[in-house]
This record gives sequence, C-alpha cells and structure tokens, in this order.
Amino acid sequence: MIDARDVTYSLEVAGRPLHILKGVSLRVAPAEVVAIVGPSGSGKTSLLMLLAGLERATTGTVTVNGAELGGLNEDDLARFRRRTLGIVFQSFHLIPSLAAHDNVGLALEIAAPELTQAQIRDKAAAALAAVGLADRLDHRPSALSGGEQQRVGLARAMVANPPLLLADEPTGNLDQKTGALVVELMFDLARKQGTAVLLITHDPALAARADRVFTMTAGELTETTGQK
Repeated sequence: MIDARDVTYSLEVAGRPLHILKGVSLRVAPAEVVAIVGPSGSGKTSLLMLLAGLERATTGTVTVNGAELGGLNEDDLARFRRRTLGIVFQSFHLIPSLAAHDNVGLALEIAAPELTQAQIRDKAAAALAAVGLADRLDHRPSALSGGEQQRVGLARAMVANPPLLLADEPTGNLDQKTGALVVELMFDLARKQGTAVLLITHDPALAARADRVFTMTAGELTETTGQK
C-alpha cells in the first residue's frame, strides 16, 4: 500500500536549506496498521503530507497504492487522493454550515461522483450510524461535542471505503476516554473494510495497538515495534 524509499524533504528558510526528512523509507502492507511516534517538529506530519501527495519529496520515491506520486501532476494527484485516501485530522476540519450528514455526504459526492443523491444520502447515514451518530445526522458541528465531531470526521474519511486511512493525531483534541472510543471505532472500521492505517500520535499506549510502530527523530525513521 505504501512504499517510500530513501525520501528526503527540504525547505529553504532564510536562504538556507532546512532538512526535514532524511532518507526515510517505509513500507505498509494492505490492511496493516502502522503508528509513527516522535516529538513535535521531528517530521511526522511532513511525511504524512508527502504520502497524501500534498507535498513533493525532494529526493527519493513515494509510491502509494501503486501510484508513484512524483510522476503525477496536480490533477492526477487530486484523482489519486479522491480514490485512495481517507484523512482524519486532529482539528476535525468539518464545514461549520453543514450538518453532519452533509459533511459526510459531500466527501462521498467528491469521491464517487457517479452515485445518485439518494445513494449518497443512504451511504452517509450508514457511515454515521457506524460511528454511533445515527441520531445526530442533522446536527451542525457547533451542536456536537469534540468527540462527536471527530466521529463525523472518521465517518467522512471512511465513507468511500478508501484503501488507505491517514490519521494525524486524531485524539489530540480529545480527553482520554473519548479519544479511546474514537480510536476503537477507527480500528474497527479499518478492520471491517480492509483499510490500511497510518497513524501519527504522541500517545504510546495508542501506538502500541498498531501492528508495527516507528519512531521519528530529527527527520529519521526507525522501527521500534515491541520496544519499551
């Protein structure tokens, strides 16, 4: 599902290069759950941005679901994201003016434009029911708790059955109990749909539930599965 090889990523800051990722390699199999931990500023989110095709590697190759992202133009990358990725953000990023049902339905309409409006409504409702929000379909984000908003975000990410889910600190804005519920739902949906998950987190207990764990330190990625 993911095959990143010898990836570097650098930016120019005040006329000098800032090396963010340094020779990162990572392989993730279909339906595998992989967690990446590490301190803030170590390069975790930059790697996720490269895997989503939102930034381009300086050197090395990034292949996701058979697509070598460096060879795609912006239109191709947009199609790749639409067909391949679900993304769960720390800050939810729901559209405030839309009800939960429409936030999820809009994502599905973009990912699967061939569906009818009736099909979109039914699938969005089913996705929200799967995360325990069948009674919140018509609620806007302002009327939902943080945990409920993140569950809407999870339903939105998974509604089109993507082969890969990228989750960037999905529990970072939630209390421990609510975060545990969201994670349980995320892992359960991923298992049921056969979706690979790449999870970025500061929580070692959450990371320990993944199939494999990697640690990012100053732009370098090392597998630390099973280490304490």
